[in-house]
Amino acid sequence: MRDRRTFLKRAGALGTAAVIAGCTGGGDGTDTEGGGGDSGDGDSGGDDSGGDSGGGSTETMSGDDGPAATFGGDGEINFNISPSVPQQQLQVQYAPLRDHIESYVTENYDTPSGLEASMNIGSNYSAVIQALGQGTADLAETGPLAAVVGNQTGNSEIILQRFGYGGWTYKSLIAVPNGSDISSVEDLEGKDVAFSDPLSTSGFLFPVAAMAEAGIDIGELPEGNGSQAAFTPRFAGGHVQSYTLLEQGQVDAAGMGGFVRDTSTGPTPDAWQDVATTLHEDSGIPRAPIVVSPQLPQESKDAIQQAFLEGPDTIYYGADGEEGTDDDLWFGDVREATIDDYQLVVDKAETLGIDPSFFE
Repeated sequence: MRDRRTFLKRAGALGTAAVIAGCTGGGDGTDTEGGGGDSGDGDSGGDDSGGDSGGGSTETMSGDDGPAATFGGDGEINFNISPSVPQQQLQVQYAPLRDHIESYVTENYDTPSGLEASMNIGSNYSAVIQALGQGTADLAETGPLAAVVGNQTGNSEIILQRFGYGGWTYKSLIAVPNGSDISSVEDLEGKDVAFSDPLSTSGFLFPVAAMAEAGIDIGELPEGNGSQAAFTPRFAGGHVQSYTLLEQGQVDAAGMGGFVRDTSTGPTPDAWQDVATTLHEDSGIPRAPIVVSPQLPQESKDAIQQAFLEGPDTIYYGADGEEGTDDDLWFGDVREATIDDYQLVVDKAETLGIDPSFFE
């Protein structure tokens, strides 16, 4: 097993001023997988806004109205959204959820006066792990692998799993252009392959693990730029972006969440069939979690968790309040979860040499 102890250090250094809540459970797998699915893995994209504000803690208000809950020193509940969610869709998709969290926490818990909930779009998976660990973010949506990284390093804590596109699990796939002479995973040796982000579950972990299991040398991935691998990796910054590189003929194959193929996020299913063929598929991946900062008091973690668990269906319907319209969130329910619910992801990470000691 190769020594990958430096990977997490690299991940933590990627976005000091950036914040992200990554890959989703979007689409058929969102690894955050966000609005429309590409936040299924919570993979990259988006701008570098927000996130590194605040920090520290406020004094707990005293009173007899209920449990006390405190958050960052900036007087806000900082909720970080996957960069795969376009900036222009942030408010219309997530505002009802943001408003519910704010009202639920302030109405049911003893909180500092004027406490509000804010939303920011970040830049990549590693940045959200750092922000949660530093306490500059309070909660985030992220992908399973990023959540595992955060848990193993003590930078984040899984509290919820999301339900979307009809299930609690999703798919990852490797696709090639129609008519390609690539007929097996082994044939990817020496080829250009697109991935979403090095901390994407369906857009990197499962596809590259399949290549390694097929006997292809993956070099030092997920560290570095992949120059030592027996193929050329291209990190596109998102699942749909990986598909676009494939569609444009810039790569020979692409790893992505199954939602790109099976929903209308990016191409329609019919348009996908006109362009791509599935070479390899993994299923049963637990859908993306909601995570919180370990620096939060337990009462604050509980407050966030209960806000989701007791939220009405309308918090998932977007700004128009109507189900089945363009501003709906990709997920429509949550349930309690811990790191134990993501053991499949932990096991797959270990096949690449990413074991618990690697995160020390």
